[in-house]
Amino acid sequence: MNGQRVGYIRVSTLDQEAGRQQEGVELDRTFVDHASGKDTKRPQLEELLNFVRSGDTVVVHSMDRLARNLDDLRRIVQTLTGKGVRIEFVKENLTFTGEDSPMSSLMLSVMGAFAEFERSLIKERQREGIALAKKRGAYRGRKKALSPQDVAELRQRVADGISKAQVAREAGISRQTLYQYLQETEY
Repeated sequence: MNGQRVGYIRVSTLDQEAGRQQEGVELDRTFVDHASGKDTKRPQLEELLNFVRSGDTVVVHSMDRLARNLDDLRRIVQTLTGKGVRIEFVKENLTFTGEDSPMSSLMLSVMGAFAEFERSLIKERQREGIALAKKRGAYRGRKKALSPQDVAELRQRVADGISKAQVAREAGISRQTLYQYLQETEY
């Protein structure tokens, strides 16, 4: 008995189009994550890993959609093939079953290394661009989430003895962000 063909799609932002990743591919079920590929803590990926069974085939548009570093890629592929699940990468035209040849393992490592390298180049270009923009005075960082009046109110609430965790929660910010606001000197 043949299993299901299950698709996994990852787009980095909500406004990116997921459709191109499933174009021309017949699938029984699809899992779509709107998240960065920098780590594997993605809800739909975790759901897919729990859903698939022996005999199923997971179809992914390309390796970089599944993972951005070689360790994560190999771990996910080994997890899937260890469960008896085939994994197909459409763009690279590669399939892994767990009974792969040494050449298949090499291809996985080489292609995964390229995805990781590409990610590091993107991050390097981003850092360089930010540094140049800072020199020009065009980059000022992220806009503050709270106005000076909001910060004054937060300070007062903390001074009144309300827990920092509660103040942060009610303000809709993390405790770390609250601490940063509290440490800023007022001018």
